[in-house]
Amino acid sequence: MSKEQAKTAVANEARVIQVPSSLTVRELAGLMRVSPIDVIKQLMSNGIMANINQQIDFDTACIVASDMGFEVVPEATAEAIEATASKCVPQRDRFIAGEDPSKLKPRPPIVAVLGHVDHGKTTLLDRIRATNVTAGEAGGITQHIGAYQVTLGDRKITFLDTPGHQAFTAMRARGAQCTDLVILVVAADDGVMPQTREAIEHARAAQVPILVALNKIDKANANPDRVKQELADVGLLVEEWGGDVICVPVSAKMQTGIEELLENVFLVTDVANLRANPDHPAQGTVIEGTMDERRGSKATLLVQNGTLRVGDIVVIGTSFGKVRAMFDDR
Repeated sequence: MSKEQAKTAVANEARVIQVPSSLTVRELAGLMRVSPIDVIKQLMSNGIMANINQQIDFDTACIVASDMGFEVVPEATAEAIEATASKCVPQRDRFIAGEDPSKLKPRPPIVAVLGHVDHGKTTLLDRIRATNVTAGEAGGITQHIGAYQVTLGDRKITFLDTPGHQAFTAMRARGAQCTDLVILVVAADDGVMPQTREAIEHARAAQVPILVALNKIDKANANPDRVKQELADVGLLVEEWGGDVICVPVSAKMQTGIEELLENVFLVTDVANLRANPDHPAQGTVIEGTMDERRGSKATLLVQNGTLRVGDIVVIGTSFGKVRAMFDDR
């Protein structure tokens, strides 16, 4: 595409506006990025007397915008958005869509740990894994998506520890998209913060259930009820308040509530009846990729269906290569 064609395409895209069922003259002018006076003049030329704050319907807005060189499309309603979302198939189901049900076997749940920076996500996972992950992070902030698998009795859970800092939005979204459950870590002394809300939106977009871990309850200034109210304000109503969201009080520092949290992970994920076919060629998601000076291309792979073996050929987007070695988190 030439520069002229690219400019034309951008210009055409900019001339398309989404208009709700009703809006004010000022709002319509804002959508078209023109002066409200110009919109009022156009209304007058069509025999409509209106001031800057007057409401106009979709048909009127469509006529005015068309006369001013804009293409109007109706704004998606909440019902339409909900209907579209209901048709979306979660990623975990797409991997096994064509499998023979008789070949499917139970698989470990994949859990993403999300939340605001310094609310204790990595410390909580550190207690679960009984290893010191936090000490290896620059400034105590997770810089990448870590993937770890823990064994509890005869069952396993795969954890994804995602960054909480605002600079890592894309990584949090990636973590939520390939999980079966999101553990939302909220500090009892701090409450719902910007990255907390962002994590909730990522989980909802990925159609993943949320389990709240109310961390730092050991602190003197902890206020669980205030945090639960803030969660309710963003649409997460906990069970003790009549909702359907499980909220487990924990203290990663004091190592309390960890066992109850893990029991609830199995409780929530068992409902989904998670299964995969171990005899199928491996399918899954790339969590992160790096270039090692000695080993070459390295990638953290989350195998969500099938089995991956050394020597297998992997295709990732437009890239491909052979698996030369594999390592787990330990």
